[in-house]
Amino acid sequence: MRIFFLLISFLLSFTTTSLLAQDQSGPAITWDKTTYDFGDIYQGEKVEHTFKFVNTGKQPLVLTNVQVTCGCTTPKGWPRDPIMPGDKAELVVQFDSSNKIGRQNKVVTVVSNAVEGNSRVSFSANVLEKKKD
Repeated sequence: MRIFFLLISFLLSFTTTSLLAQDQSGPAITWDKTTYDFGDIYQGEKVEHTFKFVNTGKQPLVLTNVQVTCGCTTPKGWPRDPIMPGDKAELVVQFDSSNKIGRQNKVVTVVSNAVEGNSRVSFSANVLEKKKD
């Protein structure tokens, strides 16, 4: 009976170790910066920022979706092809400040096959009242 439990314990530890090793060898997304502040902008302005990242993993990284929390935020460009280990890529995000006022904080979620799961970047802006002509 002890041999049976030892065998089961060994198999479980081997399976867990294999899964951990597999996770460490998969794709990984590493951002240059995960936040950006546009500072003061005027209501109605459209501003863009480019978030840069590298696949620091050992397998190709595939971005499957970019999700935003508001219609005022648009992912303008992100790679559709696999990003090979060591390669750099960019995510361009646009913010439309129409109908916004005051401090705005927005989160963009990047869905990918990275071992750490979904990744997030964010930006902020202080939207001032529209300039009067």
